[in-house]
Amino acid sequence: MTERVRGHVIVAGVVQGVYFRAATARMAARLTLDGWVLNLPDGRVEATFEGPAGDVAEAIDWMRNGPSRAVVDSADIEFEDPRNERGFRIL
Repeated sequence: MTERVRGHVIVAGVVQGVYFRAATARMAARLTLDGWVLNLPDGRVEATFEGPAGDVAEAIDWMRNGPSRAVVDSADIEFEDPRNERGFRIL
């Protein structure tokens, strides 16, 4: 069985109003990752991804650029213990 990991990402820049959450959900579905994504009140986007290490790493790499209309200035990344998320949600 593949080890399950959890990545927690907060991106800043032009990341709201550019379909970042919807594109993140599509990418997570393609990778069959669990977790969530949400807009923060200060204009950043926060997301968590749970799944196989390679797929979580791919999702985190994607978050560093985001969808085509986004401009990511920074990405803060932490790895946490998995919380057994099921499904991927836009919050």
